[in-house]
Amino acid sequence: MIEAKTLTRTYGDFVAVSDVSFSIQEGEVVGLLGHNGAGKTTVMKMLTGFLEPTSGVASVGGFDVSTDRRSAQAMIGYLPENCPVYPEMAVLDYLDYAASLRGVEPGKRASEVARVIAATNLEEKARAPISALSRGLRQRVGVAQAIIGSPKYIILDEPTNGLDPSQIKQMRALIKDLATSATVILSTHILQEVQAVCDRAIIIDRGRLAVDSTLAELQSERRMRIVSSFSPVQVAQALGDTAADIKPASADGAGIGVDVAISSEDGAAFAADAARKLVSAGADLFELTIVKRDLETLFSEISRERFDADQETGINAAA
Repeated sequence: MIEAKTLTRTYGDFVAVSDVSFSIQEGEVVGLLGHNGAGKTTVMKMLTGFLEPTSGVASVGGFDVSTDRRSAQAMIGYLPENCPVYPEMAVLDYLDYAASLRGVEPGKRASEVARVIAATNLEEKARAPISALSRGLRQRVGVAQAIIGSPKYIILDEPTNGLDPSQIKQMRALIKDLATSATVILSTHILQEVQAVCDRAIIIDRGRLAVDSTLAELQSERRMRIVSSFSPVQVAQALGDTAADIKPASADGAGIGVDVAISSEDGAAFAADAARKLVSAGADLFELTIVKRDLETLFSEISRERFDADQETGINAAA
């Protein structure tokens, strides 16, 4: 199991990560999501022992990363954000060197290197110097070194960075294959990556944990989009007890948009009841749509909350 307990990392007065806690069970494939600069890479560096937390505890496989770093790192395959490779080395030589660092026995290194080269589709470039490779091919070399020795925990920071569409498809297939025998954390800001390969999403925003949910749970959280002449407060008054968790939403064209959590198993009946109540209260109803909450919706909500907070901060500072 991978566990983070109130992880915090500061640089002087700047707080990069604040009080982040989560646990990842054996065999899970988890997407660590967030806008650029949200703190994803800082969290991963603390989990892998490359960065000491200011406070809090990270543990991997039962080993505290701060106090028993070598034992924890021996169980981890890690692709950092900026794939560190030796450009003067050939791909084969570099991966053989990486295998030796990971403790692969000399007699087994050749077959292990051949395995990871095949898994990352690097056969044609195996003898080429890394300096001659494209960014996408270097990224695949980084993934190859991360999976040498079949580590129990694989942590990949932006693994599809620099890959073309066909290579991205191959990388997704590789991650799914890795997940059959390992626990995988995949860091990205690309929603499609998480939806394609992950069971669960953890979203970091401004260094804090914003969302931790399985994709199945996210998709079961249905909401209703209402566009009418009523403000969110008026919609809440018209719907009464049936309304829950009303949030502003975008509206194309006329009207004011809100999103309302559907509190009934029968979404169609809930929508019909809402329409009757709104019209009876005098609202002009322009749109009523049942929508599923997904990662894109969550990101939109987080971005809107971020914008509103920035606006409020700006107003308060000006005052």
